[in-house]
Amino acid sequence: MDTAWRADAETEAAAPARLFTMQRLANRRDGPPERTQRLAALKALAETLRANKDAIAQAISADFGNRAVQETLLAELAPALAAIRNTSKHLTRWMRPERRHVSLSGQPGRAWVEYQPLGCVGIIAPWNYPLLLSVGPLVDALGAGNRIILKPSEMTPHFSALLARLLADAIDPAQATVATGGPAVAQALCALPLDHLLFTGSARVGREVMRAAAENLTPVTLELGGKSPAILCRDYDVAAAAKTIAIGKFFNAGQTCIAPDYVLAPDEHLEAFAAAVLAQARAMYPTVAGNPDYTTIISDHHHERLHALLQEAEAGGARLLRLNDAYAERRLGPTVVLNPPLDGALMQEEIFGPILPVIGYRQLTEAINFVNLRPRPLALYPFTNDPAKLSTVLGRTVSGGVSVNSVLMHCIQDDLPFGGVGPSGMGAYHGRDGFRRLSHARAVYKAGRFSGFAMLAPPYGWKMRLALKLMLSR
Repeated sequence: MDTAWRADAETEAAAPARLFTMQRLANRRDGPPERTQRLAALKALAETLRANKDAIAQAISADFGNRAVQETLLAELAPALAAIRNTSKHLTRWMRPERRHVSLSGQPGRAWVEYQPLGCVGIIAPWNYPLLLSVGPLVDALGAGNRIILKPSEMTPHFSALLARLLADAIDPAQATVATGGPAVAQALCALPLDHLLFTGSARVGREVMRAAAENLTPVTLELGGKSPAILCRDYDVAAAAKTIAIGKFFNAGQTCIAPDYVLAPDEHLEAFAAAVLAQARAMYPTVAGNPDYTTIISDHHHERLHALLQEAEAGGARLLRLNDAYAERRLGPTVVLNPPLDGALMQEEIFGPILPVIGYRQLTEAINFVNLRPRPLALYPFTNDPAKLSTVLGRTVSGGVSVNSVLMHCIQDDLPFGGVGPSGMGAYHGRDGFRRLSHARAVYKAGRFSGFAMLAPPYGWKMRLALKLMLSR
């Protein structure tokens, strides 16, 4: 049995190299996909996703144990289709050469930038939003005219197998294909001399991906998550903030890379805010056990890790406000943790679960300093109606993206770049920014018929003195 398993793993690990060779040969033979081919692939992808929406939602729910069909359609399918529409609508304009200014030394002449496909792009997607975080970068890569090898997560085997079948039916594998399997497949993909590699996942694995890509000087886009804070300012309504944050935090049982990871609230509002969050959670999920609207934790390992975080925080003096659990179903009830120990794992690791630490502050500068003393987050959520306070928070912090008086929403805006900064990632994609991220911006200069370039050759005399005088005096 062990020998058979190893043989299967070795066969899977060989797939990325085989697919890469196929796509490289297709690119050399046929060139990169033309605009009409790209649009046709996007159209076929959209039609396939719509036609199989129920099967997709059921597969994802089976992989989690339970996830509401509505959550998959709302948070994954709808944004994926919106991304396809946006790219299809604007692709012709994005592909046009951009005229650029010609300096005095280049006159007479013309200059422009044209966006070329990079070639073969690898995408490694995570398990928490397996459809959106596979299809989102896939759309950008297709729009940019690349050929793509997509590796979905081995933690969502039902969906990954379904995606492989659907993509094979919709798009020529020489243009885009799926490589399923475990970590060995991801490692094999990272080891290839790809033209770009986009990875979404943990910072720990991201370091390994970047290290492997460096062997071939493969450029990378990394979306790594981290601890995304919400800052509640004194002027903002406590109940309104609590409702918004609770909806975003407990969606998908907190298994969202840009979920609010912790909240900084004024000391005098701490208790009221925590109670309001728990009240909102109870209104959304009157029961946890057997609730079809409440998502289960993806695996036993992650479930046990979350319970360990709570036990450590409580032992360190934190107070826990929580709904009931359904341990046998891998359902951890929504939990608020008041003032957890800052050196504990709960405040050191990305939580990725339905646990919300709430920490008090006295002055806004104290909250800003709290954020700045920690690694730069993927998202930041300030809650304030005061323009001066908002300007202060935005001006004195750095994060991948921001939603003001909301959570999560910046991620699904097709005309906004999505990406991290520093430890939360590098590079941004979505829409036009994704098209450009996965394209090569080639600079082109064309000399005029009577170019003065030849007049500047040695021996240097009065012509060179005049040219230098003009260039240096400007």
